[in-house]
Amino acid sequence: MKNRATALRILKARVKQHFKEEEEKARAEKEPDKKKIEWGSQIRSYVLHPYNMVKDLRTETETSNTQAVLDGDIDEFIEAYLLQN
Repeated sequence: MKNRATALRILKARVKQHFKEEEEKARAEKEPDKKKIEWGSQIRSYVLHPYNMVKDLRTETETSNTQAVLDGDIDEFIEAYLLQN
C-alpha cells in the first residue's frame, strides 16, 4: 500500500509538471516578442531635474509637461504608438 501511494504521488507530480510545461509552451508561442523586464528596457524615460521632460523611447515622442504625465495623462504617447504601428 505504501508503494502504491508513493507511486500515485509521483505520477500526479509528473502529470502536473507535464501540463505546466505545455501551458508554458503555449504561452511562449502567443507572446514571442515579449521582452524581459530588466534595466534598459524601459518604455519611457522621465527627467525631472534640472529640466522637465518625458520621452517615449519607442516613438521618440517628447513632452515637457511631466506633472500631467505623472498624473496619468499619457494619451499623447498612446496616439503616437498607434500611429506608428
